[in-house]
Amino acid sequence: MAKRDYYDVLGVTKGASPEEVKKAYRQKAKELHPDRNAGNPNAESQFKEVNEAYDVLKDADKKAAYDRYGHAAFEGGMGGRPGGGGGHSDFGSAFSDVFEDLFGDFMGGRGGGQSRSRAQRGSDLRYNLRITLEEAYKGVQKTINVPSSQTCDVCRGTGAEGGAEPTSCPTCSGMGKVRAQQGFFTVERTCPTCSGMGQIIKNPCRSCGGQGRIEKERALSVNIPAGVDNGNRIRLEGEGEAGMRGGPSGDLYIFIEVKNHSIFQRDGAHLFCRVPVSMTTAALGGEVEVPTIDGGRSRVKVPGGAQSGKQLRLRAKGMPALRGGGVGDMVIELAIETPVNLTSRQKELLREFEKLSEENNPEGETFFSKVKSFWDGMKS
Repeated sequence: MAKRDYYDVLGVTKGASPEEVKKAYRQKAKELHPDRNAGNPNAESQFKEVNEAYDVLKDADKKAAYDRYGHAAFEGGMGGRPGGGGGHSDFGSAFSDVFEDLFGDFMGGRGGGQSRSRAQRGSDLRYNLRITLEEAYKGVQKTINVPSSQTCDVCRGTGAEGGAEPTSCPTCSGMGKVRAQQGFFTVERTCPTCSGMGQIIKNPCRSCGGQGRIEKERALSVNIPAGVDNGNRIRLEGEGEAGMRGGPSGDLYIFIEVKNHSIFQRDGAHLFCRVPVSMTTAALGGEVEVPTIDGGRSRVKVPGGAQSGKQLRLRAKGMPALRGGGVGDMVIELAIETPVNLTSRQKELLREFEKLSEENNPEGETFFSKVKSFWDGMKS
């Protein structure tokens, strides 16, 4: 039976680009794979045919020969069959290209040891730092102790005794991965000898055990800018864990947590302060003295007849915004206090005051008017 045209097998035109050829092959290989076509007796032969076609058309030299001579290019004295004898292509080799393309990231990338570096970047570290609201207002310099991996001074990060350079792994020849043939597929695995590094250390450093780094706690000075808030983070480049075998260090991320304050509540750049006011001051009006976050004091005028919950604003007495974005306000919320532990004379005066104040409670009158309307509506 005559062989089908390789372009027809893959469903592409003769002028198709390498990317189009690969895309067509991937689609056909998935569609015709024997594992997905258990009930189709022709699936295996069709799958082999697709692999054979791709093995030729993916190679520029083979493709040029095929375009000129057709199937005869690989018969007789023209250089043998594309698969190297037996009439079929090397399915593992053909599918390996697409396998690497699909799963290369999980297998350490394509290109083997030439693109793989023995050095590995260190991990990033996170440090949670709690500061007070006053420190967040002014900004502060903190010294923190960070336990992390640091470059071994004995081997200078190489992992080898005396700082010697590692040698190429004999198992994978420096590739960092080994291949095994399983049926139609070539499966790549991390080299068990060098754990994917591509190099081995014959005489590991006794100080770090060949890791090129040691565990150690170190003190760092950190500048906390004014205006930081919960969740803000500060990045210290290169202050994370040391890299493996001379690789670059990771980064240190400091996450800020601002403690709750006993007087002020924060909302972005604004501060809120609940201030108790006596009943007489609220009724007659007056002044109250309030603290400010900078440690100072401000006097606030209370208008006569002020009710609980009334807010007064002090401009630019709040928190500074990061990166010079201005200063927030401080909002004073009045809390009218009811006197307790009254003497007999005080009670007597309040009762007398109540008799004289029947028409001086506008909020109460409005409320009870609504209640009366509600009850009348329920009766009807």
